[in-house]
Amino acid sequence: MDAYTQPLDWSRVSQLAVDPMSFLQIPSLDHADAPPLQLLTPPCSAVSPIPSPPTPTVTDGDTIVPVSTTFFPGANIIASPPDIILLSSDSVFFYVHSSVLLGASYNGFKGLVSSSQNRNCGPTEPVMPVAEHSSVLNIILHSIYDMSCSHYAPSFESLSSAAAAFPKYGLSAKKLVAQSTPLYNLLVSHAPLYPLEVYALAAKHDILDLAIPTSSHLLSFPLASISDDMAENIGPRYLKRLFFLHLGRLDALRRLLVPPPHPHAQTETCSFEDQKRVTSAWALASSYLAWDARPDLSTSTMQSALGPLENQLSCNLCRVALREKLNHITVQWSIIKRTI
Repeated sequence: MDAYTQPLDWSRVSQLAVDPMSFLQIPSLDHADAPPLQLLTPPCSAVSPIPSPPTPTVTDGDTIVPVSTTFFPGANIIASPPDIILLSSDSVFFYVHSSVLLGASYNGFKGLVSSSQNRNCGPTEPVMPVAEHSSVLNIILHSIYDMSCSHYAPSFESLSSAAAAFPKYGLSAKKLVAQSTPLYNLLVSHAPLYPLEVYALAAKHDILDLAIPTSSHLLSFPLASISDDMAENIGPRYLKRLFFLHLGRLDALRRLLVPPPHPHAQTETCSFEDQKRVTSAWALASSYLAWDARPDLSTSTMQSALGPLENQLSCNLCRVALREKLNHITVQWSIIKRTI
């Protein structure tokens, strides 16, 4: 069973107000193999403001079903009790509020919830089956309630599936993954390991605030290896931005490397001819560096490639000029934009 679900012993539901987490741990029941059970749940808010589920009829032992450890009858997420139950594809029950779902969805959560549902509910809440696995539904509901699900450590696959399901349930990905939201922070935390996937997710839903920090993790990514399907998923607008980021940084690097160290006045030990040799050596070393450079070139690599030129110089003024040039390009390269 997933980390965020645990089975609920209906004979102990009355104890939820005192100890809502005291559930028995047993394997979950599949839809096909689950024994018939009478699902009795807290009355709707129109009947009583306090959830007090009665004990169901028990046949051949206690009836046990898996219930979300966040969205359970006595969770008290908001002031009113839950008035609808969502049942995931792996038979986990989520007790939620129709008012919250309607406030976030423009299609009544795929038509599963109506505005009159709370007024017309009976002694038991309706159970609405959904196609998503509990790991995905858990993320969707946490996002709707603006709650973090990081303590469940959801995989990126689950996060991606949840975002893909947003349009189906009339949810705005741009709103639920807005900057500083819990889901936004979760996706950003996955960007170092799944940079292209997170960037494609942001591009698909036009979430620029997510695409910007993710793009910095793609500086070392070879853009030529992007598949046709991934390119289509990203779309031309965000793909263009990513290419321009790479090309722009490489062009900026070349412009930094082209000018040689500034020459000094001729001295008895260092003529203009001697300084021309310094200029030629710089051109050769910088061309070698620029030829194999990547957009994520580090300043230490730059220093190690150009710094040894100082050992070949006997003129102190030429050495000072070289060091000043290296410091200049290092500082300028470090402040060049690293995101789209």
